[in-house]
Amino acid sequence: MAAEIERKFLLDEKPEWLSGCESKEMEQGYLVVGERDEVRLRRAGDSLRMTVKRGHGMSRDETEIDLEPRQFAELWPLTEGRRVAKTRYLVPLDDGLTAEVDLYGEEHGGLMVVEVEFGSEPQSHAFEPPDWFGRDVTGRREFSNQRLALEGFSRPA
Repeated sequence: MAAEIERKFLLDEKPEWLSGCESKEMEQGYLVVGERDEVRLRRAGDSLRMTVKRGHGMSRDETEIDLEPRQFAELWPLTEGRRVAKTRYLVPLDDGLTAEVDLYGEEHGGLMVVEVEFGSEPQSHAFEPPDWFGRDVTGRREFSNQRLALEGFSRPA
């Protein structure tokens, strides 16, 4: 398993320039959900993947496996009631980093977040988010895709 090191930020409003960025529609469904483990399916355009994650917070172990359409079609119904749909925009940042801006549908309260993946924990700690990023919500479970798929979203006070 490879390490996934990322930070997540809550966006207060959609940047006006975002629609000019590369984007893709995504669906995720969860096969296994545990306190520290998850197995999910993701469809992003023609890409069909199963992902296994272990851990919680900024750094987690992650393995991804490409699926054939037949395999995905057999597994997808098993995620019924545990799904999210979002549009992901890719925004280039300094130092070769990319911000992944996720805009969720109305069933998730119009939630907007931005994630940045890093090559190391020191790099993630040294990261200075741009002004348009909102509050850092890294590790807060109510903003995880898994929690959104299971329970929906209610904006915290």
